[in-house]
Amino acid sequence: MARLFLIGEPIESGPSQLMLKRPACLCLTNDRLIRTMTAIQETKELFRRADAVCFDVDSTVIKEEGIDELAKFCGVGDAVREMTRKAMGGSMTFKKALTERLSIIRCSREQVNKLITDHPPQLTPGIKELVDRLHERNIKVFLISGGFRCIVEHVASQLNIPLHHVYANRLKFYFNGEYAGFDETQPTAESGGKGKVISMLKEQHGFKTVVMVGDGATDLEACPPASAFIGFGGNVIRAQVKERSSWYVTSFDELLKELEKI
Repeated sequence: MARLFLIGEPIESGPSQLMLKRPACLCLTNDRLIRTMTAIQETKELFRRADAVCFDVDSTVIKEEGIDELAKFCGVGDAVREMTRKAMGGSMTFKKALTERLSIIRCSREQVNKLITDHPPQLTPGIKELVDRLHERNIKVFLISGGFRCIVEHVASQLNIPLHHVYANRLKFYFNGEYAGFDETQPTAESGGKGKVISMLKEQHGFKTVVMVGDGATDLEACPPASAFIGFGGNVIRAQVKERSSWYVTSFDELLKELEKI
């Protein structure tokens, strides 16, 4: 009588034996595939019927990391870039990374203004069309960023997002324009801050379904309280975020196509 053994063990059939091995890619069980596909479909459904969609800004709505661009503009780019990578990868608390990076940059008000004028943030392809489509469907759009409000407000203006829909960190300057620190009371200044903003939005506006879209660990940890999280890898792919996202996209066109199903 034929006997079937586990992967890599012999399959007996009569007097002879054959040793067969399944390809590694087939080791993913049907149950796991079904769970994965179900999670993707559930996330897509939540996105289509969202009351509000919240976007991270750096490396999501715009191509670059604003703090890295500011550091480079101030001549300390290399010293700051590695800290940004650690902060976004989740290996350092966001507040610690922000404090240390700004203590190196120590930008003046004049430098920040000149950065925005000479090197304005570059929008990620497809984001303007996506935001316009969300607005057409009366889905509220918010920008929740660990970056700096002065830069994020510039981005919001390009996308026709009301400035009161912007949540970001505030730089502080002395009267002479020199760097004086940042507002540590802002929820976006610490890990878990984006989730706090989403909880507040749900309470203030009565939103039932809020979707968070972003590339980093601070975006991922905002779900919950966000109803769903969509990982974005169109500018940079962070392995931890990709692995833990139920739906991971590399282009905003994928989100636009999903809205067409409404």
